[in-house]
Amino acid sequence: MREILIIGRGGQGAQTAGNLLAQAYFAEGQFVQTFATYGGARRGTPVTSSIRVDDQPIRLRCDIERADAMLCFDDTLLDQGLLGRADDGTKIVVNSTRSSDAFSALGGYQIVAFDGMEIARRNEMGKVVNSALLGAFVAMLDDPGLETMCEVIEQTAPVKQQQNVAACRQAYQQLRNPA
Repeated sequence: MREILIIGRGGQGAQTAGNLLAQAYFAEGQFVQTFATYGGARRGTPVTSSIRVDDQPIRLRCDIERADAMLCFDDTLLDQGLLGRADDGTKIVVNSTRSSDAFSALGGYQIVAFDGMEIARRNEMGKVVNSALLGAFVAMLDDPGLETMCEVIEQTAPVKQQQNVAACRQAYQQLRNPA
């Protein structure tokens, strides 16, 4: 079973990203369990989307204590409290303009910093970074498939479907083939 945490602030799209990722896994025939935690019912408070994925039914019904992977929408949330739910094998993508090396002081974690805002701007999406971050995340995890992720994004995006898909593809390629 793979356990995934998506962390952000209310209004950034972390909950939506968690739902989209869960839909992509489900579309590929996986069993999925997803649930959310809200810090407060207002913008800017920390929120978490938790996802479990397996090839068999999931019976576990508790919080994720040790994540296999994390997607962090805001680098200010990447602290020891959050990293207490990771270990040295946890793959972490963090939305940040800083380099991956800037996070080395946090310990021996597999942290990849990725500027989702830059790709969102390039695709005329303003501050909407979830499609770009999902592209980077599935590139790092190598699961679910990029085509499945793009299909889910295209089917569910309320507006700018092609820009969302383009952002996902560009982020995926950028993480897979860094310049």
